[in-house]
Amino acid sequence: MSFSAIPLAGSKPDQYAQLLEQACGLMHGERDRVANAANLSALVFHALPQLNWVGFYFYDGAELVVGPFQGLPACIRIPLDKGVCGAAASSRQTQRVADVHAFPGHIACDSASRSELVVPLLDGDRLVGVFDVDSPVADRFDADDQRGLEAIAAAFVESLR
Repeated sequence: MSFSAIPLAGSKPDQYAQLLEQACGLMHGERDRVANAANLSALVFHALPQLNWVGFYFYDGAELVVGPFQGLPACIRIPLDKGVCGAAASSRQTQRVADVHAFPGHIACDSASRSELVVPLLDGDRLVGVFDVDSPVADRFDADDQRGLEAIAAAFVESLR
């Protein structure tokens, strides 16, 4: 089966609705987290402008461990008390950071990253991991991006059931 992403059009919320539809199409009938994370990373990385890293970290019961991603090689393990990913995982709240260099404890896996949005992946109360999106542009992410990426993250978690 081949998949061809449809170019996004319209307002930003409309574009995220289209992206979510494409994401759900990619994951339809597939429950494997690695397969779905790999396809979602590629889809989001190529669909949205001004990104330099998109990927998943999975919680192993002690820390976050890198999963499928698009971008430069990444930090392999992230403690829950470090960086933006650790903050999202430990607080179970999306972290939208306009300037990662001003974030206490920021982990610079890619020195080109300037802003970051990290969505915790929760199955009820259980932490699955985080969905991490980085940009080389300061203040790249707004509330529309947050809502759109949270919807994609929720669809990913739903695909695991």
